Amino acid sequence: MIGAIIGDISGSRYERVSHKSKAFELFDKKCRPTDDSVMSLAVARAIMDSDDNIDKLSSNAIKAMQELGQIYDNAGYGGKFIRWIFSDDPQPYCSFGNGSAMRVGPCGYAAKSLEEVKKLSAEVTKVSHDHPEGMKGAEAVAVAVFMAKSGSSIEEIKDHIIKNYYEIDFTIDQIRDDYEFDVSCQGSVPVALEAFFESIDFEDAIRIAISVGGDSDTIAAMAGSVAEAYYGIPEGLIESAIDYLDARQMEILYYFEKKYPSKALDEDGEATLTIFDVLDECVDKVIPAGTTVNVSDDTDTGVVRVEADPEALVPDFSSFDKQGVIAGAKGFIAKTGKGIAAATNSKKIKADKLPDYPKQTNAKHILNTVIEGKFSGLAVIQSKDKVYIGDNEISDTRCETYEENFDSEAVESTKQLFEEFRNNSKNIFNMIKKEYYLLIKWRNGETSVVCVDYNIKFEITKILS
Repeated sequence: MIGAIIGDISGSRYERVSHKSKAFELFDKKCRPTDDSVMSLAVARAIMDSDDNIDKLSSNAIKAMQELGQIYDNAGYGGKFIRWIFSDDPQPYCSFGNGSAMRVGPCGYAAKSLEEVKKLSAEVTKVSHDHPEGMKGAEAVAVAVFMAKSGSSIEEIKDHIIKNYYEIDFTIDQIRDDYEFDVSCQGSVPVALEAFFESIDFEDAIRIAISVGGDSDTIAAMAGSVAEAYYGIPEGLIESAIDYLDARQMEILYYFEKKYPSKALDEDGEATLTIFDVLDECVDKVIPAGTTVNVSDDTDTGVVRVEADPEALVPDFSSFDKQGVIAGAKGFIAKTGKGIAAATNSKKIKADKLPDYPKQTNAKHILNTVIEGKFSGLAVIQSKDKVYIGDNEISDTRCETYEENFDSEAVESTKQLFEEFRNNSKNIFNMIKKEYYLLIKWRNGETSVVCVDYNIKFEITKILS
């Protein structure tokens, strides 16, 4: 499904402002997810909520599309559809707009047969776009996705589309100069499918689709749905695209890709990964409060080893809510003052200008964990460019109560310990990609500042006492 999202995001800045060329940056600051992404995610959630019960799919689709549509009400919907989203009694309105086809990709990934993909497509389409052309456009895209996922060749997919849906008797080069904005299924679905048919890889399909012009984001979303199923998507494109998603969108995508995995390409272009594998690497994990971790130590070497059951980890999507994270970090830095900012190497981060990409910095792996062993408590000092401090009684991982949890002498002591630790461990800090610093208060009164690498089974070295 993320193929449609990538196409939508990449094409968003060219909708109604045609870019008749394949030469452009796929992502820039003007890009954003639009109605194509929001409604694709809504259909995906409806499919998961229905749990293989097709009788529930239409009602779940209405519920999901209305809920997400009202949350993301400025995503760029058509006039009739926005009224449908906010209606107390939403009814189909005989539309043949490409809104039916842009959102139907998840049906192709969830279906187990050609017959089933047609049923799924019909159930999520008839609730709004019940015109025969609206139904046909959606089914054509869903079927193409299913065939691509199932191993059909481009020639086989194209032959099936021509025989059953559209007579595609043109090339993109033939229509590009004169093609104009057209939101009908019959005017855009064949164009999107031809963009895929002419492509040599996923990115090429997106570039061809956008180069046609017109309704660029929707055409690229439809082409991207099929291209994902056929080629797989390079992991770098996936990582770039999810930067544009918030926590709610990312959660739906994450669980849909987990249930219906599709191909991702590694750095060598080999299909050794699933898209879920890539997403999972980008999502923080939480050890829930009350989880037991095993701690062992070697008093001779000063090494403490900590193990947690991988099954105990649960995904945490909060770092994708960038505005909330930025606001929280601003407030925290302002409250704790320059000393903490300096101690955590955040002097490049000013309270009035924080980076809008504070990703993969969640320290919940350690916070709120019950540790059985010789610890009396612990506090997270730093996670990359943000500060998280608290003890195992604190439930909020962005603790703004540092001053209240430790007396002033302890605060100053912690600052000094941490500054000393950073000065003596620059090599460690630079080598570890995802690092967390802990203040451990031992039962005998000693204090240690330690660096934890991000692993399920990791090693803590007692550096300072």
